[in-house]
Amino acid sequence: MKAPHLTRLLTLETPERISDGAGGYSQVWSELGQHWADVSARTGRERAVEGASASLTGYRIVVRGAPVGSESRPRPEQRFREGTRIFRILAVAEFDHAGRYLTCYAEEEVLA
Repeated sequence: MKAPHLTRLLTLETPERISDGAGGYSQVWSELGQHWADVSARTGRERAVEGASASLTGYRIVVRGAPVGSESRPRPEQRFREGTRIFRILAVAEFDHAGRYLTCYAEEEVLA
């Protein structure tokens, strides 16, 4: 198995709820750290979002491995950010049997 080319620097973010003072909450994203990654597009499609069209592209993002439970290990519900681009993490699996790398399946949505 070939080692991935980790050439793109992505920021891992996790959602946090903060009180809005009226009994509800707002969601903010806090940074957990940065990961060098190998990012490759998988599939793409178009869909309607609130009367506008949106492009939805699936990505395979490979990063260095981290133990289960570690704060630096990506999880579904988190996201990667690269500048203004956001990759929502859907699933995470080991890339190789030794766990040296992780494969994150993610989606990026772009409104047209």
